[in-house]
Formats: sequence, structure tokens, C-alpha cells
Amino acid sequence: MKTIPITDPQELEAIIAKCPYCMVGMVDADGLPYVIPMNFVYADGKVYLHSGPEGGKLDLLRRQPEVCLTFCEGHELVYMHREVACSYSMKSRSIICRGRVRFVEDMEEKRRILTLLMRQYTDEPCRFAEPAVRNVVVWEVPVSHISGRSFGLRPSEIK
Repeated sequence: MKTIPITDPQELEAIIAKCPYCMVGMVDADGLPYVIPMNFVYADGKVYLHSGPEGGKLDLLRRQPEVCLTFCEGHELVYMHREVACSYSMKSRSIICRGRVRFVEDMEEKRRILTLLMRQYTDEPCRFAEPAVRNVVVWEVPVSHISGRSFGLRPSEIK
């Protein structure tokens, strides 16, 4: 199946918007890849994430803040010939973003971002207690590079 590059910014953002989570890749202390799934929100060319105030991933990011974020939507098994193993593929679209994590310290900005994050997952109005905002770490990742690919989809099948 043919791989088709996706270059239209609106299409890239639409794919990201369909994803319930992203995979965040970073480098551990031994120079090895470390990848975790995380909830996110994408707004104005930035990916926002959040975590607890302590942990290994924060230690890694403070040492080396560059990350790779992947988003993937649509997973449909397809084949050209049922009996030919190599003719099987998966119809999907994926996005890879790269950027450098910055931790948001300003309390009002943290509230704004946490509100955006919650709107990504629920229509329910949410409030944030002061201790909760103070104790959460909000990550901001301005996207420095973005690329997309469509796998197994013809241009006419891309919506």
C-alpha cells in the first residue's frame, strides 16, 4: 500500500483532534528511548500535557527537554489478496511532532491550559482547586517540526 505525505496544516490538525491520546517519546539517562502515552490538547501550534509534580519523566525532561510526539488515527486492516501475507496493511494516518518542553509556572496560565485539556475530553464544566493547580506540572511543547503520513488510503479516501 502506498504511503502518502500529509502536508495541509488543517488536515494535520484535524487528525490530531481525532486522537484520544498521544505517545510522548524522550531519551532516558542511558540515551535510550522512553515512550509513554499521555492525554493532551493541541492549540495554536502547541501541544499541552500534564503530570504529577515528581517522577522519572520529569527528571529526564529537565535534563533533556526535546520530545517527539506521535498521534495516530484510524486502524483498519486491509489486504489485496487474502492468502498473501505481504499484501496485508493497516489503513491509518499518523502525525509526528517534535518540540522542546517548557514547564508552565504561571498559575493563571496553568488554569487556562488545564481548562483546555478538560474540554478535550468532556463537555462538563470543571473547576480547579488552588492546591491542585499548584501541584500539577503543565507541559507546553511548541511544535518545531510536524509531518504526517497516510497509510493505505488513496487521496480520494482521505476525509
